[in-house]
Amino acid sequence: MRTDVKFPSSGLTLAGNLYTPADYTDGQRRPAIVVSHPFGGVKEQTAGLYAERLARAGFVTLAFDASYQGESEGEPRFLENPFARAEDIRSAVTYLATLPQVDPERIGALGICASGGYVPFAAQTEHRIKAVATVSAADIGALFREGLGGGQSEDIVRGMLDEAGAARNEEAQGKEPRRQRVVPETEEDARGWPTLYAEGRDYYRTPRAQHPNSPNWWVSRSVDQIAQYSSYDLIHLISPRPLLMIAGTEADTTYFSRQAIEQAREPKELFWIEGATHIDLYDRDEYVPAAVTKLAGFFAEHLAAAPAGSGQEAG
Repeated sequence: MRTDVKFPSSGLTLAGNLYTPADYTDGQRRPAIVVSHPFGGVKEQTAGLYAERLARAGFVTLAFDASYQGESEGEPRFLENPFARAEDIRSAVTYLATLPQVDPERIGALGICASGGYVPFAAQTEHRIKAVATVSAADIGALFREGLGGGQSEDIVRGMLDEAGAARNEEAQGKEPRRQRVVPETEEDARGWPTLYAEGRDYYRTPRAQHPNSPNWWVSRSVDQIAQYSSYDLIHLISPRPLLMIAGTEADTTYFSRQAIEQAREPKELFWIEGATHIDLYDRDEYVPAAVTKLAGFFAEHLAAAPAGSGQEAG
């Protein structure tokens, strides 16, 4: 059962889809999960798919459009601000906590791709998130600073920061924000790109998942906020709350999950989906059921009850 909802975040109104289990008739408060979408994505794509599947497993779930994205408010459109994204996750938790069908002491969060960085980042200091999970996690700050896999010259990000400053000046003079494509727009454009971006084009720019609210743009000056952001530096603060990270064995982003799990403290788990790439875990029938089964079991175990003082010991 899906309901269109709206809730506030830092003075903006965000749009979400609230999924309620079909068997919800008893009026009892249920555990709930915030589901946060990838960079360039919207709630109708992979975030909505996972939210719907987890609702089938008995959870109240919320997939929402981040600030500046999709049906949510925010100007300029398609700004990617990691710190706003983390605040949006906190705001989504607040919204769920107000609902009569949700137990506010049993709220978890799931982040996909860039939100696999944003959700752990928010959870480091957000103790209302009682269980943290990611699928195909990526640290967008590291991607911009170091390039996919690392080794990118620092001169590249310095040049992008120069352009960001120039873009801010242009906007102040009334010009339109500079924009860039999130993934290659055409199959020809994607030739020679790493698997992550080539498969991203196949997902976002074809009938497979194309959506009018996800037009494949990001505002170039976002980089001066992205470059300062790091997803996992304080990931140890999630403990003693549980952390689950799910990744495909063939993904070119697996190193993010490996590094994050190494830095995290117990309880933690890195769960592999054999044969899957980063984008496969967005929607492929061969792989998503295994991820959903693992997530449902994880959240069922760790949101089953909230002991007194749960999460207060962290930090």
